[in-house]
Order: sequence, then structure tokens, then C-alpha cells
Amino acid sequence: MENEIKERLSSGLDKESNKDIILVTGGSGMIGRNVIAKLSQRYQCVGLDKIGNPHPQKNVENINFDITSTQSIREALGRVKYMYGSEIASVIHLAAYYDFSGEPSPLYDKVTVKGTAALLRALQEFKVEQFVFSSTNLVYKPTNPGEKIDENWPVEPAWDYPESKVETEKVLHYQRADIPVVILRLAGVYDDEGHSIPISHQIQRIYERSLTSHLYSGDLLHGNAFVHLDDLTDALVKTVENRSSLGKEITINISEQETYSYEELQHELGKLIHGEEWETFEIPKPIAKAGAWVQDLVSDSFIKPWMIDRADDHYELDISRAEKLLNWHPKHSLKSTLPEIIKKLKEDPKAWYQEHDLKMPDEVEHSH
Repeated sequence: MENEIKERLSSGLDKESNKDIILVTGGSGMIGRNVIAKLSQRYQCVGLDKIGNPHPQKNVENINFDITSTQSIREALGRVKYMYGSEIASVIHLAAYYDFSGEPSPLYDKVTVKGTAALLRALQEFKVEQFVFSSTNLVYKPTNPGEKIDENWPVEPAWDYPESKVETEKVLHYQRADIPVVILRLAGVYDDEGHSIPISHQIQRIYERSLTSHLYSGDLLHGNAFVHLDDLTDALVKTVENRSSLGKEITINISEQETYSYEELQHELGKLIHGEEWETFEIPKPIAKAGAWVQDLVSDSFIKPWMIDRADDHYELDISRAEKLLNWHPKHSLKSTLPEIIKKLKEDPKAWYQEHDLKMPDEVEHSH
């Protein structure tokens, strides 16, 4: 006990700072690191993440835990209670399972659904002013260009990742008890370097002038919604700041105003990378699936057969609720950020490929 007391006095992390406490699960991830950096200027932040992940921020405590283990969750929150007390201003829950391969996995249920349920149960021993859950725009039934999706739009998840988010939203609704819940349905996240799996692979295909960069199995005029990391961070901060006025349970869309079509992004990337508009052709889905299956066998291609079924999906979100309730307005757009992303690629292609876990072919590396 004496050592614990000394630790509390010397760590500078004690509740005696009189700052409100914010817990961020997934605190070592791209979003977690950024929101902790922003919030820690005004709040006492505590990151919770799986064992082995790095410390999220200097002077911010990171507690390792296993969200699939009730005992581990309770031990982590026991540490929180001992060091900082039983009052928590906000829990920003970012930890979840995600696999872009599209393969089914029991971890969607084990980590995202049941892990969140266990965390919520353990938090009942605290006074929690707000629980923020990071959901996704992919829970919605796709729309058509020009028709924006608001928070009352039908929910129709098409694969395991958004389905796990829908199931977790149900858990929050039925098991939150007295904890106010905010569900943020987030568009795809990117930053000034890229750090978006679909965007980085689209850039790679055009940069390498691959055959698949000229082919698309969906409607070229359709596209997905995105949001810049800085704007998302700002939205999370404003969600915390407005916690007393958001009610007991609410869902809010977080996205940019405009959704760019696949064709529009193709042309823009072609001009930025090679100085030419990128000609792209729609191909029938059966042919695309066969081609993707063969590519997957021989080269572990990014384009998987399951993605072809989703290529026609279109998302553009109505963000008027976020603007009204959070006083939040996105300051970036994907199209205006692409020049910065491509600039970083051209300055050091090898480093950009490594940063995005992409393999650069020898002939491409030597030609640039």
C-alpha cells in the first residue's frame, strides 16, 4: 500500500488535479491517440488498450486489458477507481474488431459485441456521465446519389463488421441502465498521409498503373462517405463538451458534407499522380468476381470477391444533427486533402508504402 501511495503522489496522474476523467478504449490506435492528445489539455485522460500496444500519450496513463475477459475489465477499472475515483465524465469506446478481408470471424461477437456488454456492466459501479460508442455509416441501407442518409434511415448491414456494430448498438440500448449513451455513426476515416485502407489501395493501383486501376465492378457515380481524422477528433471533443445536453440516448452521423464518386476520385488521383485523367471502365460483376478470385490465388490481391458485391453501395450522410447539437462542422474534404497525400507519396514512395503496409514492386521502386 505504501508503494501505491508513493506512486500516486509521484505519477502526476492522480484525481487531485481536479480534472474530469475521460476513459478512451483503443487509446493507442490512430483515433485514440489523437483524441487523447486533444482532450488531455483539459481533462485527465486514461487510455485502455490490449496488452502490447504502445503508450498513447506522454503523461497519460495507459492500462492494458483484455476486453474479452470480464476479470481483466474489472481489474482495469479497479485501477481507474483507485487512482482517479468513481466519477467518469465520458467513456469513449473505440476498441473493436475489424478485418478488411471480409472473412467471418467469431471475434466480431467476442470483442465488439460481448466485450462492450461486459465493459458496460462493469461501468455500472461508477458514476458515468456519458458513454460514446464509435459505430459506422456502413450499418445503413445504401442510398442513391443526392439522397442523404439521416439517423432515422433504415439499418441494413451487409457484412460482419457493420453487423457487429448494429448488435452492439442494441446492447447499449437495452443494457445501458442509467448511463447516457451517444452512438456516433462514423464515415471512413483518413488523414493527411492517407491511412485509409480503401484510399491507399486505390492510390497504389493508379501509382503502379496496374490493369485493375482502370476497372471497376460497380456504378462509377457511386461512392462512400469519409471524414478527416482532425474533424473526427473535433467531433469527439465536442461530444464530450456537450455531454450534459445530449440526453439519455442519441445517434449522430459524423461525415463530410460531400461524397465523391469513385470516378471523380479516379480522375483526381490520375491527375495528381501522373498528370492525366484516369480512364476507368465498369465491368460486369461475374467477370470481376472471377478476376478477383484468380488474383487472390496468385497474388493476395486487395480486391476480394466479397467487395464486388458492395461496389454499388453509395453513402452520403445528413450531418445536420451533428451541426445542431454539437456545433460541429467539418473543415476538411477528401478531395482537397488528396494533393497532400500524393505529395507525401511522391516525396518518399518507399516510406509511404511502408507506412500503409503495402508492398512496392521492384520495378516501380526503381522507376521512381
